[in-house]
Amino acid sequence: MHNKEYRPTLAQLRTFVTIAENKHFGTAAQKLEISQPSLSQALVALEQGLGIQLIERSTRKVIVTPAGETLLPYAKATLEAADTFVANARGATGTLSGPVTIGIIPTVAPYILPDLLSAIEEEYPELEPRIVEEQTQYLMDKLRNGQIDLVVAALPTESVGVVEVPLYTEKFAVVTPKDHKLAGRDDLSIKDLDKLNLLLLDDGHCLRDQILDLCRNALVNPSEASNAVTRASSLTTIIQLVVGGLGATLIPESAISTECHHPGLAVSRFNKNVTAEREIGLVYRASAARGEEFRKFSELIVDSYNHAIERAREF
Repeated sequence: MHNKEYRPTLAQLRTFVTIAENKHFGTAAQKLEISQPSLSQALVALEQGLGIQLIERSTRKVIVTPAGETLLPYAKATLEAADTFVANARGATGTLSGPVTIGIIPTVAPYILPDLLSAIEEEYPELEPRIVEEQTQYLMDKLRNGQIDLVVAALPTESVGVVEVPLYTEKFAVVTPKDHKLAGRDDLSIKDLDKLNLLLLDDGHCLRDQILDLCRNALVNPSEASNAVTRASSLTTIIQLVVGGLGATLIPESAISTECHHPGLAVSRFNKNVTAEREIGLVYRASAARGEEFRKFSELIVDSYNHAIERAREF
């Protein structure tokens, strides 16, 4: 029976929304960083307080009931309103302050963070940055669930309910052993990739998908790279494999000065008519109250990238 005096907590609403979005109790508990029993208790308390069933549970699947589907948009709106309230309280002066969680993909984070964190300390002294480095799909999940405020990732993310702000377009460079016949050239074509045993990041990294798409669009056979047994989860490891003579790779230009200082490596670039690049942008929830502040903050990200590019061109 519905309790007229009952008012759900934000934690209970967030539990319901996360379960409804993921259709899995274990995944929802992991994303909320709570135990599964605590998750179930929060949902039961919400359903008992409302006097209706929101989620059907079975051993095989989780189903959102018709009542749950009806109430889900209102639960999301309530959570967004609460986030907006807190955001405005923190940013009442018009500048970012307090804790802000920034998600950054692994092929960007190591190369802009040194400059970015220094710039934040100087430009936003009251801001408390919290950095989460993860693959795009996980960052976008956390963004939608309110666990992250901003995401720096390759565009487009193909996500709904978000604003994507393009920041910069970044060229790819080719890294080979120093004795390779393509080493050190600045006039490469996409067809030259056919001459390489490409080493790529593991599945789930957008850089891997971008390189494979680049090969396919130029009718270069990517099958050897896409099916390779040798895989790695970081550019640092990929570069070590190139040093060891196992192949070659493509890296974003901002990574050159950090990753390519080994004496056994050579960096080559494509000719100016070749489009081998990615677009990096800032992503935040469309309902975020501090959209203009986030856009202003993005200038620091662009400046940090430009510093990395300056170092790459001096390399």
